[in-house]
Amino acid sequence: MLAKGLLWTIVTLALTALPEGARAQGDQPTLLGTYADWGAYTATPGGKKVCFALSKPKSSTTNPPGRPRNPAFLFVSTRPAENVRNEVSVIIGYPFKESTEATAEVGTAKFAMYTQKDGAWIKNMTEEARMLDAMRKGSDLTVKGTSARGTSSTDQFSLKGLAQALERADQACK
Repeated sequence: MLAKGLLWTIVTLALTALPEGARAQGDQPTLLGTYADWGAYTATPGGKKVCFALSKPKSSTTNPPGRPRNPAFLFVSTRPAENVRNEVSVIIGYPFKESTEATAEVGTAKFAMYTQKDGAWIKNMTEEARMLDAMRKGSDLTVKGTSARGTSSTDQFSLKGLAQALERADQACK
């Protein structure tokens, strides 16, 4: 699991990255390319290389409607120094309700995700490869969860461009 602090560092860095094509300095991520609805990045927080594909939801709803929250993101991260490859994670934009799970759905495939603060990761690690395969073949991924205040959310992420973004991120972390 990508540590909470490192995950937020990557998000913050990705959001403040230099314009496309510009080379970032230090811990700033480098945008390797944009592929439809996904971006491929590399960064070296704490001197350790991380490569990742990142996307924002195409649609987000809350129940009750209009509840404020921070932006949500879907990641697929590779961290060679930790021997982690293609780890799927979500930042949902609010603290999840404690001791609850979120769900991710790609077509008819459904995956349980455990939650910690505002992050979610696949609960059954043995299903991560199946999830990633479904994501590569699918058109969208829907994440559902409940906030600590009881607000339900549904975020739909397009998977268009994911395969190309993953390929580019993988090349950067070989």
